[in-house]
This record gives sequence, C-alpha cells and structure tokens, in this order.
Amino acid sequence: MSKSFQPTRLVGAIAIAMGFSPVIFAEDTANATQLDPIVITASKTAEKASEVPARITVIDQKTIQQSPLADLGQLLQRDAGLHLLQQGGMGQNSSLFIRGTNSTHSLFLKDGASLNTALDGGASIPYIDLSDVAQIEVLKGPASVQYGTDAIGGVINIRTAPPKQQKLFLTTEAGENNTYKSIVGADLVSDNGLYAQIRGQRQESDGTAVTNKSNKKASYDQKGYSAKIGYEQTQYGANVSINENKGTNVYYRGTHDFLNQLINTNAYYQVLDNLKVNAHYSNFKDKLTGKSSSYYFDTERNEGDINLQWNFAKNQNLLVGASINNADIKSLAIKGEKQDLDSNGYYIQHQYNDQNGLSTQAGIRIEDNDQFGSKTVGQLAGRFPIGPLTSIYANIGTAFKAPTGNQLYYSSQFKDEYGTYITVGNPDLKPEESLSYEIGIDQKLAYGISAYASAYQTKVKNLIQYVSNYDPVNNISDATYNNVNKAKMFGGEVGLKWKQDDLFLTTEYGYVKTKNEENGYELVRRPRQTLTLTLGLENEIYGLSTSLVAKSHSKISESKTSKYTPGYASVDLNAYWNVTSNVKLFTNVENVGDVKYKTANYSGDEFYINGGRLASAGVTLSY
Repeated sequence: MSKSFQPTRLVGAIAIAMGFSPVIFAEDTANATQLDPIVITASKTAEKASEVPARITVIDQKTIQQSPLADLGQLLQRDAGLHLLQQGGMGQNSSLFIRGTNSTHSLFLKDGASLNTALDGGASIPYIDLSDVAQIEVLKGPASVQYGTDAIGGVINIRTAPPKQQKLFLTTEAGENNTYKSIVGADLVSDNGLYAQIRGQRQESDGTAVTNKSNKKASYDQKGYSAKIGYEQTQYGANVSINENKGTNVYYRGTHDFLNQLINTNAYYQVLDNLKVNAHYSNFKDKLTGKSSSYYFDTERNEGDINLQWNFAKNQNLLVGASINNADIKSLAIKGEKQDLDSNGYYIQHQYNDQNGLSTQAGIRIEDNDQFGSKTVGQLAGRFPIGPLTSIYANIGTAFKAPTGNQLYYSSQFKDEYGTYITVGNPDLKPEESLSYEIGIDQKLAYGISAYASAYQTKVKNLIQYVSNYDPVNNISDATYNNVNKAKMFGGEVGLKWKQDDLFLTTEYGYVKTKNEENGYELVRRPRQTLTLTLGLENEIYGLSTSLVAKSHSKISESKTSKYTPGYASVDLNAYWNVTSNVKLFTNVENVGDVKYKTANYSGDEFYINGGRLASAGVTLSY
C-alpha cells in the first residue's frame, strides 16, 4: 500500500453519511430519463434499443460512475442473464457466462476493438478501465455475423463518446481494506468539431482472502491513463485513442505484474447522402508476468475492419464489410512458447426499419481461419409491433468459436500440499459451432411500468470442456481439453421496470438449464436461477438506491454425485448529494451484509470466496 495515501476504515463515517453516492455530474442526470438509448452493437449501425430484434440492455454513464472502485464485473452481475464468477476479491480472475454458454463465448469490445486474449479466450475484466466510458451495451445472443469468433453467447460493448463541453474534474473514493481510487480528467471541445479527452487514475487495496482456507490478503495496485483526440463533421470524422493499465496483483499462488494497452482508431466518410464508409483499426496488448515462470504470457492482437453502409431504399440499408484478426501469443506455459492465431472475415447484412416499429435484420459471414479453414455463419431476425404499446421479436443465428491458445498448446505441471497437477492442451480440438433461437415480447403498461420476457435455446456442437482425471494412488491430477459432441442451454428472462417522477424500480428473473448431451449431466459453474432488483430515488440534487443480486447453487463437476457451490444473495447501497454544481459527495456499500459466499471450487473442500463488504465514500470536484 502506498505510504502517500493510507485511508482509514470508513464504516462509521459511511453510516452517518448515507445521503451521498454516485459519481455523476449534474448535467448527466438527464440520462436517467433516456428510456430508449441509441445502440450499435447488434448490427454495427446506430438504432434505437427498442427496435433491436434481440435482447439488448444498456448500462448508462450515471450507473458506471456510481462507484469508481466498482469494476466491470460488478456492473454486469445486475443482469439476470449473466453470471459473473470471480475467483476472490478485488482484482482477481473473473469469468462471464452469458445464458449458460462458456466463459470464452463472451466477446468484450471497446469502441469496436476486441479485449479478449487469444491465449485463454476471455477478457481481463478487473483491469478494464471505465473512467472514460459513456455507456455499456450488453447484447445477449450470437453475433458472429458482425464480429466473427468469440461471440456465441453475446457481446459486451464498452463505448466512449466525444465530450460535449469543457470540463475538469477530480474524483476520489476511499474505503475499507485500505482501498482507494482517484481519477483526474479533462475534456476539451472546440467550435469546429475538434475535441480531446484525457484521464488518469490510480487504485490500491490491501485486498481480502482469496479462499475459505486462507487468511492471506491478496493486495491490488493498479494505475493507468487514457487519451483520445478526434474530429467530427457531418460528412467525415476520425478519432484515435490509447488506454493503458498496469499494476501488481497478488494471486493465490504468487505475485504478478500486468499490463494491458489498447490503441484504437475509428473513422467514417459520407461519400454520398446514402453511402457511408466506416473503418476501424486497433492494436491490443495483454501481458502478465510473475515469480512463477509458468504464469508468464504476452499476447498481441491486431484488428482491422472496413465496411460500406448503403441506404439503397427508404427504410433499408445494406452493410458490406471485411475484417482481419491477427493474434500472436507467447507464454512459457504453451508448447513452442509462441503461436499465431489469425483469421479474415467477409460479411453482408440487410436491415429494414420503418416508422411503425417494424425492423428486420439478415446477414451472413464467411470466416477464413488459418488453422481451421472457412466457416459460414448466418442470422435472421425481426421485431414486429402488434399494438401501439406491444412488440414481439424472434431471431435465429449460428456462431462459432475457434479454440484458444491454451486449449490447443498449454503445458504445465506443479506440485503443492494437495498433490501433483498436470495440464496439457489438445492440438486436435475442433472449433465450437452453435445454433441459437430466441423469442421475446416487450410491453408498455400504465403508470410508467414496462415489462418484458424472452425465451431462448442454444445448441453447441464440439463444446470445448476442461476434463480432469485423478489418480488417488499417486495423488496426481491430470487434465486436458476435449470436444463435447453436443451441449444445450435453454431458459428465459422476465423483467419489470417502473419509473415515476424521482422514483424507479427494475427487477429481473433469469432461468437457465444446461446439459452435456453426451453424458446427460448439467454443465458446471452455471446457477440455474438469478434474481436482481434495483430500486431508489434520484434527482439532480440527491439520490439513494439499493441493489439485490441473488443466485441459486451451481454444480462443481459433471457427475451424478457432484457437490454444489451454494447459492447466495448480496445487497449494495449507493447514495449521492450534489452539494453545489461543482461539488458532489457520494458513498457506496458493496455487500452490506458482509456475506462471504463461495464463488467456485478450488480443490476438495477449499473454495474461492468473494471479497465481502466494501464500504466507501468519496467526492467529485468539477469545473
């Protein structure tokens, strides 16, 4: 912990201060009434969320800035269709399961650039900086037509936006476990369309124990910056940004230094009134080093995409594009230490949208993978109004996922007090392929109430599973990756939203049942039931809200005698007070009841656990 800033425990102060909270600016409170935001994730073109023929939700800037200490995973777990599994507290490894699909089936983007590493297929969720983010779009369902591999379960698109006015600000939040985060930022805007944005941030924590059998705290130290410059006119525009985050994280088995860096460029040009060219290029680096050489890795991904959007008729457009995805992975824990995983994609998509709310989307993509050849995926979807306040939607889509570097080439062996562990990759793996169906309904009711429901089914061929065998005589556990011929996930979500003046309520229930159709057993680490609830009061001066996340139990292994990770419920509190137009006070209490719930099995009767309660308070000064 830095000697320059040693915040004390704030539990008592926070109990008194429960009239403050989210880090938002007064001019942003108008977003609370933005019930139909503009999204781009589902089709790569701008459209109203209510017109998307799929289930898409938006986390707005007010919610993102509610607590600087909260990472992306804490925001995502409020969606009942998602399950965030964290192996410990702050800064520890996290995985996201969307509607029962694998954690490697979730594609993370930032302004169109992939944040997934080709080594393990996931994203470093705790390290993703949100200090410059305008909104997060969560698309549930396949999106391989638009994005190629990694999007069987869905897409998490983290979007920034050009600043609208000049601004300087400083935000600091401090809390239990000697935890703090500070952010300083500036937005510059000119009259001719030129803008610039810069952020710097630092976060530290003494951390908490990682498992129920350990008393050692896993500390976390992270710092980073982001900068963006752009120019926008009606006919053309371009921007370039850089995000870098690095630090030191104590894991259960050692200490590691991490670095992730994203350089991202986006541009557009309106060739004709009905013809627009969009281009994107990004370079993403994700590195981890540590005292144990087997944990070292160094990955780099270069992506490019160019597409032509042609509005060839009233209410209709055609999107034609091509993309490259070149990934290099290097690790002392993979065979050959370095491997290349490259592919190119070609896609075409048709959209129809009219003023009555009818929208359709159809597309096809051919992905040419250097290792696994060509794969063709498609999508057909539509949303249909059946009344002035009611619409239904349906979609069907195929998707695929190429094996990751670890799944193909991993090779590691270590010993501890529990025995010997051997893990090797499988170079004979086949790509995963999926077919998904979904139907849904959205209904507006009286008194500011709206309701929705969705039902879905996803079948995955060649699902890649981690398979472990144990030799009790020699106390050796050996593992590898195999393809499961058939697996199925089916379920649904129902939700209710209400807003009346300053009061609001959102609740959602999600159910998912998974099955390995080869052996008939349920897939591991997928709770069947999730309930979320958020309610509160907010206006331009003050706000107070509470959130509940409840999960049912999940299986530890695919077997008839499998034990379960117990279910749990956790409650958060948030509050804020705009003292003046330049001063905001806020407080947050994550996991009010200090519930130490088990998140995943480590070995035997040892489990990873969450970080418990984190009470904090802070201030934002803006000019």
